Amino acid sequence: MNTEQPLPLLGGLTPSQFMKRHWQKKPLLVRNAIPGFVPCVGRSELVALAGEEGVESRLIIDSDKGWKMKHGPFPKRSLPPFSQKKWTFLVQGVDLHHDGVHTLMQQFRFVPDARLDDVMISYATDGGGVGPHFDSYDVFLLQAHGQRSWRIGRQKDLSLQLNVPLKILQNFEAEEEFVLNAGDMLYLPPKYAHDGMAVGECMTWSIGFRSPQEGELARELLLGLADEAFDGVGHALYRDPKQPAVSASAAIPPDLGDFARRAIAKALNDPHLIDSLLGEYLTESKAQVWFEPLDDEPDLSVGVQLDRRTKMMYDGRHIFINGESFRVGGKDASNLRHLADVRQLSAGGFKSLSKNAKEALVDWALAGWLRPKQNHLL
Repeated sequence: MNTEQPLPLLGGLTPSQFMKRHWQKKPLLVRNAIPGFVPCVGRSELVALAGEEGVESRLIIDSDKGWKMKHGPFPKRSLPPFSQKKWTFLVQGVDLHHDGVHTLMQQFRFVPDARLDDVMISYATDGGGVGPHFDSYDVFLLQAHGQRSWRIGRQKDLSLQLNVPLKILQNFEAEEEFVLNAGDMLYLPPKYAHDGMAVGECMTWSIGFRSPQEGELARELLLGLADEAFDGVGHALYRDPKQPAVSASAAIPPDLGDFARRAIAKALNDPHLIDSLLGEYLTESKAQVWFEPLDDEPDLSVGVQLDRRTKMMYDGRHIFINGESFRVGGKDASNLRHLADVRQLSAGGFKSLSKNAKEALVDWALAGWLRPKQNHLL
């Protein structure tokens, strides 16, 4: 992606300007971000998705008796009538289930894939919303159909209402208010409070970004280190031939503490191990993601393209795909990085791969992670 090209999506800013001026800093309202935008997913298709097993969905109703929330799947007849006001249903990760939504998400890849998460679609009847709240991650709110009124503000008081199934701010104070029409978009940085309310029936697409918590990230990496230590560090046993007799038998011997510290240091001896574990963690498929394996070996000589559910990234030494890592170099590294960046590889690119790399791509195709390149682009 050309990061110096002005984009209507960003109100005429280049991706570089947007990242410098707004990303994690301040909101941006863009009128007509996608001119003539017509959503590729309609209400009936979204209702069908909300009824599927393996698709994360929620139903939120604002009633006289307070807020109510239910988790899907939702059979079509279990939803309230669309003539009823003040309710909404949300479907998470629609990009995993629909090529058109996946294609739209590619427009936001001026942010690293390691941060790009998914597209959530909410459909609301008149007055529907989820209440004033804040998110811990960046989000682009694209109005896909109808109108939605947004009130936003820098919220100092983050206390939440009690005994409510949603995280709704107790003392929300709005600083600005906008009504978004189809094709308009609002960017909000983390913890910027906002309250969206449907004006008539409407649909909003939320392009969200993952922000791993420090503790969560440390836990995942430490679990990976533990596996590596068990498999690769060695099986040396603690030995203490000079251990004297003791009168205080409950005291832990200092030499055993030194042995433990040496074991951890040995596990960390590879300076690139953390990078490898990080890449595997960032490309790990979500729990609700599954692939359709192939029975027969496909012909990849026409080129390849990644499945929309596949996560592929790289660093200076490795290629990562769906939670697995591979050491690569030379021409293979260039071609596989290109595949990760543009999500497809030409016939010429495939032909120039080494035998081992070609075999790896065939294995990935058999697993359903990629397929022969089609005439259209994803």
